[in-house]
Amino acid sequence: MRDARALGAPGPERAALLIRLLLGTLFIAHLYWKFVIFPGGLEAWWGNLLRAGYPAFVPAYVLSAELAGALLLIPGVLTRYVALYAMPMMLGAAHFWMARKGFFFTKAGAEMPLVWLALLAVQAVAGDGPFAAVSSPDPRRALILLRRRGDSAAQI
Repeated sequence: MRDARALGAPGPERAALLIRLLLGTLFIAHLYWKFVIFPGGLEAWWGNLLRAGYPAFVPAYVLSAELAGALLLIPGVLTRYVALYAMPMMLGAAHFWMARKGFFFTKAGAEMPLVWLALLAVQAVAGDGPFAAVSSPDPRRALILLRRRGDSAAQI
């Protein structure tokens, strides 16, 4: 799977790669907007969140999750964990916009962050896909190791 050719990989593997590339590209575009296009840049964006009543760790977490998505998803570095790390941010974004604008995207509502959240969940379940630089550990293998530790601890 890790060394599979993308075209010869099974459908789910190709899908994981495509979602990884899509999400990484969207994170890059969103950061570009935040740093370059948004009036006032990053400082204004940060200040807006603080004025909306969020504690300072919230914009710091949002920025770290977006940077992780932009820098780590495309090359496939611990993809599953990056997706899981970004999911609470998207849930928070959906809540932020739902409370202010409602659901629909046409009114800048929660619809788009919920789509991102769903894509991140699919990525977390699907895993890395082909050509991942640093593969996420298989969670099933981790569960087996934990069970073995529990069995050996019970014998002591």
